[in-house]
Amino acid sequence: MEEPCRQCQRIRRWLIPIGLGLAVIVVVLLAACSSAPPPPADRAAEPPAPRAQVQDAAPPALVLRPLAFSQLKGWTTDRQDEALAAFVRSCAKPVPASQKEAGLRRPAQLGTETADRAQACEAARAVPAGDPARARAFFERAFTPYEGMDSRGTEALVTGYYEPIVLGALQAGGRYRTPLYRPPPELVSIDLGLFRETLAGERLVGRLDKGRVVPMPTRAEIEAGALKDRGLEIAWLADPIDAFFLHIQGSGRLKLDDGRTIGVGYAGKNGHTYTAIGRELVRRGALGADEVSMQTIRAWLKRNPAEAPALMAENASFVFFRLSDGEGPIGSQGVVLTPGRSLAVDPTYLPYGLPVWIETADPLVPASPFTRLAIAQDSGGAIKGPLRFDLFWGAGPQAEAAAGAMKARGRAIVLAPKRAVG
Repeated sequence: MEEPCRQCQRIRRWLIPIGLGLAVIVVVLLAACSSAPPPPADRAAEPPAPRAQVQDAAPPALVLRPLAFSQLKGWTTDRQDEALAAFVRSCAKPVPASQKEAGLRRPAQLGTETADRAQACEAARAVPAGDPARARAFFERAFTPYEGMDSRGTEALVTGYYEPIVLGALQAGGRYRTPLYRPPPELVSIDLGLFRETLAGERLVGRLDKGRVVPMPTRAEIEAGALKDRGLEIAWLADPIDAFFLHIQGSGRLKLDDGRTIGVGYAGKNGHTYTAIGRELVRRGALGADEVSMQTIRAWLKRNPAEAPALMAENASFVFFRLSDGEGPIGSQGVVLTPGRSLAVDPTYLPYGLPVWIETADPLVPASPFTRLAIAQDSGGAIKGPLRFDLFWGAGPQAEAAAGAMKARGRAIVLAPKRAVG
């Protein structure tokens, strides 16, 4: 869940006085970004460099083409009542201020996020629970389907994520030596969209140090002890590889030695750019591009214990957690995620609470189609672009298997609320 500023992919040094307020921080930041030279053309496709950069290409646009519900493959056989329950959960959350900001790259067909959304939510609450046919009729009556297309001609990419269950303890000792940290008190997160419309949806994350904003430590620095002995540890894990994947998923459950299970939820991040270590393994020739999955990456780390720490440190992003006794992980919208029905999206293009119909390949039976209605309720560091989606699978071995194997192109149809819902 790491979102680098699109104007400055990665800033290594911010030493900015805060005495004049956060506006000074942003003004200086933007000035530094605008003066940075663009990257050389032959490096445009490389991962972000550790210095400030300005992107040399406009971001892709989301183009919507109207469809009929009869054109949605598998629509009449889906359990839309499960999606309806997730949609009603979204309705309980007001539209975040950041989603009302100008500068978001959303097509006009998605309508307003006040009256249109309120009408659809009111109608949804009147639909009986557990009735697929009634739920299907509601979505057909309240929404218009639009096929989402990327202005660059790219198909939708759908991956999966899940809630890991790992061995853990609330006290250090024995095999439990890998800590999970809560956010340090000096951590700050600044909504840049409040200062410039073109940065809507972007955040600057750092720490306060003697009246200045500077970067948080990287993953490597934290694992070397940058936060040690400050009382920030909330739990300890038996396996550092489990901890690494817990950071990627953003939440999970700890299985304690006394038989109890306790949840840990996402509470923040260090603000450094997320790096997919699977790409690094492909670059090294350790894995083929078509072999990369959560399972193959984990297997490589297990087989290469001497090299694993350095590879994991390639991902400078680090997640902070909180203990949770709730009914499940909380998504970016602030609602409990629904297994199989909650979808992570790029909120720059699609608002939270929007129903999205996905058509892709079954992760466990790739030759078979996979179609489903899901609700946009989350976001993620790797979920960037108008047609990038991540489906939440829940917890347990089956969820892990499906989420780890899910990575396929396909078609996405967004359901835009109609102006009047009867």
